[in-house]
Amino acid sequence: RLLKVSIEESDCMLTFKRSAVLAMVVGSATAFAPPLFTRLNSAQRFNNGAVKNLIRSPATRTFALFGLGENKASQSMYPIVGDEAIMDQKSHGTTEKPVQKDLRWDCDVSTADRICCFNRHYAEFAGYWETTSFLKEAPRDEEITFYDSVTGKPLFIGPRGRTFEEFVKESKSHGWPSFRDEEVVWENVRCMRDGEAVSVDGTHLGHNLPDGKGNRYCINLVSVAGNPEA
Repeated sequence: RLLKVSIEESDCMLTFKRSAVLAMVVGSATAFAPPLFTRLNSAQRFNNGAVKNLIRSPATRTFALFGLGENKASQSMYPIVGDEAIMDQKSHGTTEKPVQKDLRWDCDVSTADRICCFNRHYAEFAGYWETTSFLKEAPRDEEITFYDSVTGKPLFIGPRGRTFEEFVKESKSHGWPSFRDEEVVWENVRCMRDGEAVSVDGTHLGHNLPDGKGNRYCINLVSVAGNPEA
């Protein structure tokens, strides 16, 4: 179905207005296990101030808002693009084993297992992370390490280059914990060419939805609530 979309966005370094003819598949946004899951559809991505990046390569990594321009994301060496083989089927969905049974911040284990291991497109519902004990338990004056809920490997460390309050404000605004390039442990994290963020062990984490400040990794808290590997 062809839609003609007029896009207007002003966010720090990015201001443009352009009409573009887009080919989009209009599908259902119905979650397969409501209310714990939601599907990030095209409308939600527009509302978040970022459109799915259709063209991404390690060399160019252009912020291709359907070819409408560039921002800081296009100037970065990140994200590191992963091979699709990372998400091949394994003994437990896309991972070798289930999520840990004692996740941090009272995250729901069943929800985490389905999102992390048997899912490529769905997410915990927007604001779910605020219903956990994260905001009560998280330290305000030091960095927090977020571990893979399956393997226990460190995936994100933050906040970096901003305060805890700034991290929380941005995360609340978008509905999910939101990380920047400098907060990603790139040894253990990759992005697929469609923007899906995953661990190198096949755990689904969330999606990269760039904005005018650069790459923004919107991550399911249930995917990064693990305890450190022994």
